[in-house]
Amino acid sequence: MNGSSLLSAFGALAVLFVTFAESGLLVVGFFLPGDTLLFPAGVLCAAPAAHGGTSLQLWQVLLGAAVGTCLGSQLGYVIGRRGGTAVLARSESARLKSVVAHGEELLARYGQRKAIIIGRFIPLVRTVLGPVAGVLQVPTRTFTLWQVVGGIAWSQSLVLLGFWLGAAVPGVDNYLLPLVALVVVVSFLPVLLQRWRKP
Repeated sequence: MNGSSLLSAFGALAVLFVTFAESGLLVVGFFLPGDTLLFPAGVLCAAPAAHGGTSLQLWQVLLGAAVGTCLGSQLGYVIGRRGGTAVLARSESARLKSVVAHGEELLARYGQRKAIIIGRFIPLVRTVLGPVAGVLQVPTRTFTLWQVVGGIAWSQSLVLLGFWLGAAVPGVDNYLLPLVALVVVVSFLPVLLQRWRKP
């Protein structure tokens, strides 16, 4: 499930599928590259011919990212609202339960609107935030509005950051692996800082 391989094989459709699955499919979403796909997709839009012949159009990637992440999150919410309690109760995954607890903590600490937006920028949490919000009966209108705002802000900013870097720095696509690693580290900083602050 390497991000560059997916982009080479499927182009913007990979962006649509991965963002949808990561945001909406609780089990599969943990194993799909979200941050690690959007950023290099932006880079490859600016330097299409230099990396495996991949040719990506910026507008297609932006559209695929926005549609995939918004529809996926909404699906996760519907699943959580209709049957999420039973699914979570049957799960024996400590990792899943830990991330679910983190999502609940976000909702309690920041309130529904802020938590939904903030959760979009935190890996793993964005996968469970929809189902958790559904289980906790967050109003549909509230969740839909703010998950769209957060999803668009997250997905478009990563793609555009990659595009800007790809256009500004010649040959940057040769350094995609360390750049993606940096993006992953930065995206996990909120989780690490929160754990560090806990007594």
